[in-house]
Amino acid sequence: MRKDAKTRFARKLRATMTNAETRLWFRLRRKQLGGFRFRRQHPIGRFIVDFACPEACLAIELDGSQHLDSHSDQDRDSAIRESGFRILRFWNDDVLMNTDSVLDTILAALSPNMAI
Repeated sequence: MRKDAKTRFARKLRATMTNAETRLWFRLRRKQLGGFRFRRQHPIGRFIVDFACPEACLAIELDGSQHLDSHSDQDRDSAIRESGFRILRFWNDDVLMNTDSVLDTILAALSPNMAI
């Protein structure tokens, strides 16, 4: 996908976020979590991840039931890791019902990268 096409697609994804993406974005935006800046629908290599913190090289993906045992997700994760990012995956239901627990997991993944 060409860069301008990927940018248009990312913008479309930002405009049509799922309920889980909206809830998590509300808590990640504006450096609310540990002072880290997150981007939503952020291109990494040939993929677009749901959320990314480039400063900490952390990508976050939210999954629905269609991702259960998905081999394409494993290939995607490998390619994103090759770009230098770590990946956290959460089920949409976990984000919606256990938001604080999801945020604690994300913060723990960011902690080694925090400046003291």
